[in-house]
Amino acid sequence: MITRQPRTGNARYEVADIFRRYGPLYRHQVSLPRSHRNVMHAIEVCRTSELGGHLERCDSCGYERNAYNSCRNRHCPKCQSVAKADWLEKRKAELLPVDYFHTVFTIPHELNPITLCNKKTIFDILFKAVAETLQEFASDPKHGLGGKIGFTSILHTWDQKLLAHFHLHCVIPAGVLTFDGTRWMHSRKNFLFPVKALSKVFRGKFIDFLKRAYTHDKMIFPGHIVDLADNNKFMQLINQLWKKNWVVYSKAPFNGPAKVFDYLGRYTHRVAISNHRIVNVDNGLVTFSYRDRSDGNKCKQMTISAQQFIRRFLLHVLPDAFMRIRHYGFLANRCKKQDLARCRELLDLCPEPPEIPEQTIQEKMLQLTGVDITVCPCCKKGRMKRIRELPSRLTVASRAPPIIPDVLNTS
Repeated sequence: MITRQPRTGNARYEVADIFRRYGPLYRHQVSLPRSHRNVMHAIEVCRTSELGGHLERCDSCGYERNAYNSCRNRHCPKCQSVAKADWLEKRKAELLPVDYFHTVFTIPHELNPITLCNKKTIFDILFKAVAETLQEFASDPKHGLGGKIGFTSILHTWDQKLLAHFHLHCVIPAGVLTFDGTRWMHSRKNFLFPVKALSKVFRGKFIDFLKRAYTHDKMIFPGHIVDLADNNKFMQLINQLWKKNWVVYSKAPFNGPAKVFDYLGRYTHRVAISNHRIVNVDNGLVTFSYRDRSDGNKCKQMTISAQQFIRRFLLHVLPDAFMRIRHYGFLANRCKKQDLARCRELLDLCPEPPEIPEQTIQEKMLQLTGVDITVCPCCKKGRMKRIRELPSRLTVASRAPPIIPDVLNTS
């Protein structure tokens, strides 16, 4: 029997409840890849006796409670807060005193069947096509700049209904470092680059990379997309893609770095659905809330079968070791130390950002939630002290895979 920690917050139902209740039948009916089984298992046992933990006792009233370990899987709705806080602290030191733009690149839904069978290949193409497009525009003086851009790209794979919707969010400082490193050039105030021009170049680069992947047998075409393995059928798809207007959306610029920080906190470590959106789980059905962007962003509810819910959730499991957050240009790891320092100098900042003090888990949780988790929940006066370790019930071989770093730096 799995023992779980009491719930905190407003979530009445959790993804873990759905996996525990309906996951065994789903696994029996569907042949799942190892990565999907691992994600389901990690979420099911997160903060339960299966993962072990420790026993805490209040040093005032003697109240005791079990504190179980987290799975730390990046797809788990309960395990992103601390990871997000750590990541944001590192990014805070890199923010420049300029406006920031938010640009979103979306691939057409006609590519969804291929993408779901070739996630790593298509996602890598998406990152590469976006990076080359932005770098090409930034380096061309006719677009008003002519220098080295820096930006962070964040992959999202879902829409509000948990369906496949593959797009890349880019957070971009409003300017460039000149190639000779002597000047910081501010961009236009209201927009970075014209989105229609971005869209055409992005489309061309993506399709070119897609054709190369096909020519070099970098993709598979199983089951219902087997016809696309035929060259004529594949070229028909390519022709369809050329005829479509690809969506590139640029939001109004953020008003300074503080707003960027707020945005990054909402978007970087999201999972397909958070627990607070699950309204009801009963009789094999799951009801969850969503925002309908086609109807004024109104909040609505949708009810689907538990099996369909699990299927939709697993659509968004990333390939093993795949990095969904990447940095480019003067924010790339290989040149960030030198280039970012130069940007800071040119913008009248100290070249070296202030060092970030290390925080304990308790301090991080206090900062995130405003709750001091060391205070006794019973007497509200004493402090909870660790008195005994609680061993994991899992064998080493059956444990979920370790957490994988979620950030890749590239130029």
